[in-house]
This record gives sequence, C-alpha cells and structure tokens, in this order.
Amino acid sequence: MAAPGGSGPIGPYPPNVDDTDDAHDSYDRLRRRVLWSLPYGLYVVGSRAQIDGEVRRNLMTLNWATQVSFDPKLIGIGVERPALTHQLIDVGRVFTLCTIARDDRAIVRKFTKPVEVNETASTMNGFAYTEGVTGAPILASAPAYIDCEVRQQVEVGNHTFFIGEVVDAAFRGDEDTEVLRMQDTLMNYGG
Repeated sequence: MAAPGGSGPIGPYPPNVDDTDDAHDSYDRLRRRVLWSLPYGLYVVGSRAQIDGEVRRNLMTLNWATQVSFDPKLIGIGVERPALTHQLIDVGRVFTLCTIARDDRAIVRKFTKPVEVNETASTMNGFAYTEGVTGAPILASAPAYIDCEVRQQVEVGNHTFFIGEVVDAAFRGDEDTEVLRMQDTLMNYGG
C-alpha cells in the first residue's frame, strides 16, 4: 500500500521481503530499477480538443506506447490522469504519436509540462508543428508519426491507457533515422 499522502513504497511485497518500512523501501527501490531497465521509446504525443468553445492543443513527452493490434491497427499509450494531454485526449478522442530522432534528445525535456502555443507561427515551445488528419498536432521535426482516433480507454492505476486506431502514418525524411529511447537519456520515469 502507498504511504499516507500517496508517496513512499507501494506493495505488494514478495514473501522474502520483511514486513518493515526499511525492507519495503529497499525492495521498492530495487523494483523501480528493474522496471527502469525495460526498453522504452521516447515520443512526443500530440493532443487536441475543443473545451469551452476554444480549441486547445498540446505536445507532451511520453514513453509508454505500443502497438496492441494488427487488424485493425491499434496503438496504446499510457497517460497520467492529471496531465493536460489526458484531458485533451479524453475530450477530443484523438492523438498523434511522434518519434524523436536520437540526435534530438533535448527536445523531450521541452515537452514535459503544458506548452506555450503560438497558433500564428504554428509552434509549441518554439518547435514547429503541423496538424494531422485528426487535427491533433504533429511535431514537424519528427522522423515519423502515427495519427490515431481513440477507440477505447482503460483506467489503469494512476494512468489511462488510450487505445487509438491508426488513421494516418508517415515518415518525414529518412526512414532509417535512429529514434530516441529512454536509455539514451538520463531520464527515469515510472517504476
């Protein structure tokens, strides 16, 4: 169980872990390191929705993404519920998943908080974007993107797993561009 206030180690614990706060804390740190060792990509997710009569857009760094079906082509992404991106996908029912070139790793830090949108210049945090078929933003520098319409969502812990059907996808340059992975950065998320 989580410590009061939602912080601290979280169970369950295997039988070989003593029932003490120190043992729980030690095991939780070990479990996080093991989970951090799983290979993850790093992406920028685009979202768009009309809220209170205003179109809102966002780009956000994300690492939990996977293809979940071949027929139809479905992509799943895990988004933390308090995030602006969660609200926009929940309301707008669309998202884009943009890969990041390995050489552009600094980009992901620019999209860890809600962005500043300049609609006139079509930029977010100074980076150009275009609109996908769904209207969700696509990072212009992305080597590839996938544009999706939400077909299902599942509440999982403190995240929602949005499952989107691919309605458009393309490479924007060299198909062989090496894409960014979590292990290419000093970032740790999750665990």
